[in-house]
Amino acid sequence: MRAAARRAMVAIVVVANALAPGNVRPAEAADRLAVTATTGQVADMARHVGGDRVKVTALMGPGVDPHLYSPSEGDLGRLFDADVILFSGLNLEGRLAEVLGLLGEQRPVVAVTDPLPRDLLIASPEYPDEFDPHVWGDPSLWLRCVERVYAVLSEADPEGEAVYRANADAYTAQLAALDAAAAARMATIPEGQRVLVTAHDAFAYFGRRFGLEVVGLQGISTDTEAGVSDLQRVANLIAERNVPAIFVESSVSPATIEAVQAAVRDRGAEVVIGGELYSDALGDDGTPEGTYVGMLQHNIETIVTALGGAPSPAPPPA
Repeated sequence: MRAAARRAMVAIVVVANALAPGNVRPAEAADRLAVTATTGQVADMARHVGGDRVKVTALMGPGVDPHLYSPSEGDLGRLFDADVILFSGLNLEGRLAEVLGLLGEQRPVVAVTDPLPRDLLIASPEYPDEFDPHVWGDPSLWLRCVERVYAVLSEADPEGEAVYRANADAYTAQLAALDAAAAARMATIPEGQRVLVTAHDAFAYFGRRFGLEVVGLQGISTDTEAGVSDLQRVANLIAERNVPAIFVESSVSPATIEAVQAAVRDRGAEVVIGGELYSDALGDDGTPEGTYVGMLQHNIETIVTALGGAPSPAPPPA
């Protein structure tokens, strides 16, 4: 009942603000196109494609879990002030669905994953008619979303089309190079150690692309809580197969993974926590991990190191 009342309240607030005079700011009234993105990954893509012609605001910062996110009053204001709203899609931002639907009547509200062929998506094990939303784990798939952002920005700001085209092509090339480099690094992990154990099942696309078996304690969404049977299942697998490392996530409490580690010890085996991975959120602004490329590079090096892959190549001499 409380959840339904909250949804109704949000809908009322959205309608009131959307209809209030002056709350919808036309693009020509600002120096730059105002873009509000839900997640850090989408915001980073918008910044690369938009360049100096856009001002991008991300609703969800470091450590924010998009599965559990609900907009604050300030977040609603950022949405109302936007000329364009970009979100990831595939039900990642499920609690924002009503808000985005209402705002879509006033300005472009676009899921960047809309153009992805459905035969390339991974079906949810809980809901076969829905898809795993964590597509950014596979850079060869994520780069396909760049064209969608280019098209949306070009339509909203036709004078910037040539800039958006050049930026989109450059970013697509960067992601393709990242994908190739990541595949080469991941290939160094020994065959028997290619098991990735994390707090929730956010790495299915990553595992498919780079040849890892992925084991999540929780389901695709952190709305689904892990139970004792889940913990026992994962602990048994680790102990039986001598998995060397398991991983915590920046946007999920480490408690569940620490419980798995303890359960493995109860079975007379040992497993280390190999490091922190960025799954649903980027790192801090101003750090390499605060970008999509830096986030993925961090994840690759953390996983390769912990699972026994080749040492990271030395940087070129200055």
